[in-house]
Amino acid sequence: MRQLISGVVLSGILLCPTAQADVTAYKATYASEFDIGIAMSGELTRSLRQTSNGQWLFSTNAEAMIASIKENTSVTFSNDHVVPHTYLYKRKVLGKTREAKLTFDWNNNQVTNDVEKKPWTMQVPDGTQDKLSYQLQMRLDLMSGKKGPFSYQIADCGRLKTYDFNIIGSEKITSPMGEYDAIKVEMDRGTDAKRETYIWYAPALDYMIIKLKQTEPDGKTYALQLKSLETE
Repeated sequence: MRQLISGVVLSGILLCPTAQADVTAYKATYASEFDIGIAMSGELTRSLRQTSNGQWLFSTNAEAMIASIKENTSVTFSNDHVVPHTYLYKRKVLGKTREAKLTFDWNNNQVTNDVEKKPWTMQVPDGTQDKLSYQLQMRLDLMSGKKGPFSYQIADCGRLKTYDFNIIGSEKITSPMGEYDAIKVEMDRGTDAKRETYIWYAPALDYMIIKLKQTEPDGKTYALQLKSLETE
């Protein structure tokens, strides 16, 4: 569950948006299945809504009997770029809780990482994303017709990581909402990688994720499939 439940390089981002991307509020519900030693299933919801301060809140919530994960990021949009401001993460599994918070200071190109109430600050380049906001950026890139490969710099646990993705084809995906043509995207971890992540985006749904599947090195899997979608 590391990527989406946790679960892709931009420059010249403006600090104050002068033009906003074509953004629509929505709520999507997914059926989720994952294996953490025992097979489990549940639901995951993802939503995007505008807040009273003009920012947008992108949230992911996953619930199961013995586990829950909540993530959200506050962002603004400048043209076709996503600018993250605050990222929050909370995971609870078998009674154990882990929390993290990232706060971006774009005036000084810094991000403060606060994990388990132990904050530290690092420098980041323009265009840096968090582990949720890059997903908004990738969707915007697909909507604008970009064909990849896609590369995103991510602030994560006090380090700057790079997530790379490639479009590898198209498939028809059957979901509870019907059948859709989808673009299949693979996360590129290199030729020797043991973990595999595939994401299917549906152009007819404004490139919403319709399916995701991740396989861990030990064979455990995590999967999502779109069940319902509400837009404003």
